[in-house]
Amino acid sequence: MFHTHDPIDTKTRDALKEFDDLTAALLARRGFHTAEEAHAFLNPSYEEQINDPLLIKNMPKAAERVASAIDSKERIGVWSDYDCDGIPGGVLFHDFLKKAGANFTNYIPHRHNEGFGLNIGGIDTLKADGVSLIITIDCGIADVEQVAYAQSIGIDVIVTDHHLPGELPPAFAVVDPKQEGETCAFQEYCGAGLAWKLACAILAVGFKDRDTIPVGWEKWLLDMAGLATIADMVPLIGENRVIARYGLLVMRKSPRLGLQKLCSVARVNQRTITEDDVGFMIAPRINAASRMGTPMDAFKLLTTTDETEADLLSKELEKINRSRKASGAAVTRKAHEKLETLKLEGDLPEVIVLGDPDWRPGLLGLVANSLAEEYQRPVFLWGREGTGTPKGSCRAGRKEVSVVELMNAASDAFIEGGGHAASGGFSLADDQVFDLEEKLNKAFASLPKKDMQLAEQFADAEFVAGDSASRLLVAVEKLAPFGMANPKPAFLVRNVSLQEVSWFGKSGEHLRIKFSPEGNTFRSDVQEAISFFARRELGDATLKLEEGNVATLLVHIERDQFMRRPSVRMRVVGIG
Repeated sequence: MFHTHDPIDTKTRDALKEFDDLTAALLARRGFHTAEEAHAFLNPSYEEQINDPLLIKNMPKAAERVASAIDSKERIGVWSDYDCDGIPGGVLFHDFLKKAGANFTNYIPHRHNEGFGLNIGGIDTLKADGVSLIITIDCGIADVEQVAYAQSIGIDVIVTDHHLPGELPPAFAVVDPKQEGETCAFQEYCGAGLAWKLACAILAVGFKDRDTIPVGWEKWLLDMAGLATIADMVPLIGENRVIARYGLLVMRKSPRLGLQKLCSVARVNQRTITEDDVGFMIAPRINAASRMGTPMDAFKLLTTTDETEADLLSKELEKINRSRKASGAAVTRKAHEKLETLKLEGDLPEVIVLGDPDWRPGLLGLVANSLAEEYQRPVFLWGREGTGTPKGSCRAGRKEVSVVELMNAASDAFIEGGGHAASGGFSLADDQVFDLEEKLNKAFASLPKKDMQLAEQFADAEFVAGDSASRLLVAVEKLAPFGMANPKPAFLVRNVSLQEVSWFGKSGEHLRIKFSPEGNTFRSDVQEAISFFARRELGDATLKLEEGNVATLLVHIERDQFMRRPSVRMRVVGIG
């Protein structure tokens, strides 16, 4: 089950001779084989590695149109998605347009009542408000009919999106690095990252009051661009690494009241905020606003300059996040019950499809993600939104699978469907809920066969008796922030004797184990490791954990800043 990577070749090791063995190996596995490449990765440079935004296809046209609207005080509508990519994107563009003295308004659709993307009702609302230019953030690329409608009633639309396009909408300008004909050097931005690039492009083309904005001011917007880049799970390489790294630096000293209050209720030390804090503590609370409440609450929290309002909104997000956890856990239990029934009836299908009219679509992405990880196969879950339309989320479960390819191969089952290779969303006609599993599994069987073996887990190095976790952490943190395309290094701890196995948390969902090298029970040799939501993350492997047993562990070494007492901890990510 566990493997260690092969040693790096002699030529690469010689090229990286200034680095210790572990750092050199980690760099080589990420594709950096020269000292120059390694330094560029370890020391991201804003000046050298942020590309000219005007090189992105259609960006000059979009930037000039917005600059013209700013100058003429034309009413601009900023339409952003309701997740922790669209909301921060809407916030940073709000801050930019406010700084530029523009005439604008922000619009975020209600997830449950309006659904994803542009809709006719919302467009009519903006038209009645005098809007004649809509800028989309993290949405719009699939909204051909809605964009055509907006254009037909005198509203220009600039689409900025990072999702995979099909037929392009008939917008004034489409800015999506994944569209055909794109030649820019980097194409993996999240929605808010692309919105930040548009703001930079507008500053570059200029407008009447451009000189009132200090040179470099746009760096302050990186708190929101970095937050979304980390939360939206785009590859943290290239420009995204720079945006994420500098974004964390800005977040740590940001005067944004809403961020300060959100850190407080989430028990995150803002001064040392990390990508884990963003992914596990901050982003879920922002996402909870749309899943269980109103997304504008999160937007208002991050844009307010009123401390009382920030305090009230942060506490409201904390409250609904707790409600989201409870509701999500209930859906997960129900899904597991259905899967247990399926297993009793025979093997699970290659594509898992489950649904329930009582399931709230906004919760299903989280559940689909955990099921896809657990069962290592594509998962499609659906529920019903306020309009009555069955909607859902899907996750690939394996890197060889694309949910977008699956949905395209079974396109007659969907009203709408799209997203990334690893994750997506969809809506269905009522009669398709009964045939969706069959159609997706037929589609899966019809697609060209790739290597569909279950993912193997690799260790970057072994952790042996006498190793210092603190010393290893110093080496590991040089490569942070971690995320897609830059995974957190994993260490193999072989044949340890389990001294203590305990469960903690409100429902006993988290695991703590104490262990020592096999055959050695001296107190000084005892190490500790934890795993959050262990049964979900580690599955049946947790059944092997009994005091006195011998086990092999795969662990991450990370900094524990809970309760503002920084320390080093091991987190179990695999059991053998």
